[in-house]
Amino acid sequence: MLWFVCLLNYADRQAIYSVFPVLKQQYGLSDLQLGYIASSFMWVYALAGPFGGLIADRIPRKTVILSGLIFWSAITVATALVQNYSQLVLCRALEGLGEACYFPASMAMLSTYHGPATRSRAIAWHQSSIYVGTILGGSLAGFLAEHYGWQSSFYLFGTAGILLGLVLVWLLKEPEPKAAPDAAPPDFRLRSIAHDLFGKPMPVILMIVFIGANFVGVVFLTWLPYYMNQYFHMSLSRSGWNATAYLQVASVTGVVTGGIAGDAMVRKYRGGRMLVQAAGLLISTPFLALSGWSGTVPLLLFSVTGFGLFRGFYDANLSAALHDVVPPERRATSVGVLNSLGWLGAGIGPVAMAEGAKRIGMGACLSANALIFGASGVLLLWGVWRFMPGRTAVKAEGEAVGV
Repeated sequence: MLWFVCLLNYADRQAIYSVFPVLKQQYGLSDLQLGYIASSFMWVYALAGPFGGLIADRIPRKTVILSGLIFWSAITVATALVQNYSQLVLCRALEGLGEACYFPASMAMLSTYHGPATRSRAIAWHQSSIYVGTILGGSLAGFLAEHYGWQSSFYLFGTAGILLGLVLVWLLKEPEPKAAPDAAPPDFRLRSIAHDLFGKPMPVILMIVFIGANFVGVVFLTWLPYYMNQYFHMSLSRSGWNATAYLQVASVTGVVTGGIAGDAMVRKYRGGRMLVQAAGLLISTPFLALSGWSGTVPLLLFSVTGFGLFRGFYDANLSAALHDVVPPERRATSVGVLNSLGWLGAGIGPVAMAEGAKRIGMGACLSANALIFGASGVLLLWGVWRFMPGRTAVKAEGEAVGV
């Protein structure tokens, strides 16, 4: 059930990027203004993330998930009704507010249903919906824009989300928390939360790495359809398909494989999930470097496919690795803070890309992202070596294996 919610979460946010050329022409926008449309979503999404996490650790997560789904779906419909640039930016910002509630609550719900032995695989299967939703949003929005107007995909996805939310009111069940009978009640004081999330090095390293990895991911999601349309002269539907399908189908394969590998590695090494993540980042780096220098479409598609495949190894273990090193009662809050920091950094990406493209070209800017991925992989490897040595596996539900 959460797989379908997450699919719409990403279809809704991706659809806008495939219609950038239409919006630019209809409203007379510059590339920088298009960048602010993307960043308005990301910045509000980032700022609201910690609050979404705190709420999801205090009230039923089902309530948070379905309220967010219905709200952001209504905003998606409203996006199709905008009359000017300011309204478009406002709708994107409000969509970020609604979607900020989803991931903290859903990741915490899945981690409650699944113990350490199956957590990466469960979350990886859920994460595969991100890539399917991105393909659906990017390709279908481009196709519908060419044949029925750019607004049509927003009507479609928004209506589907509202209907799904109403159905899940009856079908989605809240899991029973797995807490010891003598466990102390959760401490929601700010000082205690800060200590659990920032008082130890590994949660901090995981958050820093996510800032870098998410920055790169957002740059490609935002600008790759536009890059293919403008530099390779593809139609909206073809650029929307090529910019999402190859990257995201490869990512589905990578995320499922990475989830299996993460669950296997954590049985042998304390930082097993993080080793899988670091491998994904480092192997992705040369594919990223190639992407912006690809002079032909086949070479470009090869590079983004390789990037997507190995990035999936990182994505599959993102929340599961964080939940290995924070207390169970902080799961939703930790994901909320992680999302907040990652998307604050990522929100700079679309604008920075637009500015950088003026100076060195969009292709060179795409390739430069390889430096960020490579540095993030090295930092994560160093963190595992320095703070999580040894072959101690996760032994019990709720046991944080890191420091």
